Amino acid sequence: MPELSKERLERYLSALLHAPVAVTALVSLRESKASGAAKEYGYGHPVKVEFVVGDSLRTAVLETTSPGPFGHEHMADRARMMLWDHGAYNALPRHARSLDVGAFDREGNLLSVANAEEFFLLVEHVEGTGYILDIARLQEGAPLRDLDLSRADALCDYLVGIHAVRGPDPGLYVRRIRELLGDGECIMGVCDSYPLPHGFITAALLEQIERRCVTWRWRLKGHAGRMRQVHGDYHPFNILFREGTDFTVLDRSRGEWGEPADDVTALTGNYLFASLQATGRLEGPFETLFRRFWDRYIERTGDAGILEAAAPFFAFRCLVMASPVWYPSLDASV
Repeated sequence: MPELSKERLERYLSALLHAPVAVTALVSLRESKASGAAKEYGYGHPVKVEFVVGDSLRTAVLETTSPGPFGHEHMADRARMMLWDHGAYNALPRHARSLDVGAFDREGNLLSVANAEEFFLLVEHVEGTGYILDIARLQEGAPLRDLDLSRADALCDYLVGIHAVRGPDPGLYVRRIRELLGDGECIMGVCDSYPLPHGFITAALLEQIERRCVTWRWRLKGHAGRMRQVHGDYHPFNILFREGTDFTVLDRSRGEWGEPADDVTALTGNYLFASLQATGRLEGPFETLFRRFWDRYIERTGDAGILEAAAPFFAFRCLVMASPVWYPSLDASV
């Protein structure tokens, strides 16, 4: 957190309260040690703010959250907590009220975001054609071109490049494996979205899949040395090609750092999926692309260990592909 400046705090409070404010004291409220079961860990650094508005002396507590474990590693994690707190505190009887929620800018100024209803992202527009159209052309029986091979190689080499960057904190790998199971967008969230029963897919089957994936979490969480820079949602809908092998990726997801198998299974799983839809098995051009991609990746990275980490990531992608929510017209045989 930037250093808390009395002058900047006065400007912020004056704008919030629409009246001149004079801050008279800033008092740390860090918990002091007590006898017995003393609490040694806290999430934030509350500061009591004493200030004068007109003829009135008021007090408030400015709360922040420190970077750390328990899902607070990223600034976005901490922002989510504060935004939730602001609404939830004021919805519960007898709870201390939240007066505002805001952020510090790079200069240490305090900015209110309490009036926000939804957040948005303004992203540059990128020209290109979705890689999914190449997949669709092959599904329709078109022959495999040299360009198809070159594009698959380029996509593989891109992963080789970004996966060469090691992550900074082993705890982020453990978190990424945990979220593969429990996040709303991942295995358990996708399982919860299935309308049940759906053909042969039952609650018992999904429970069995979840249980096996929990076992995989305990196999993988001790391999934090595998943590690398990742894209996180590397599938054909998130790749735009221009001329030849020139491409741009879209919609990076779920954190900067993770397991390389996440990216490799996301793309190669779509080769498998497309082939199953076309012919009912992995064969022909999609088998060529699938095997070529895996062989090239392992050869160029030397990471044969990725094969021992891939299973739960394939499970996640397959749960999405088999979902009647995402693919309502998918034939049951696929």
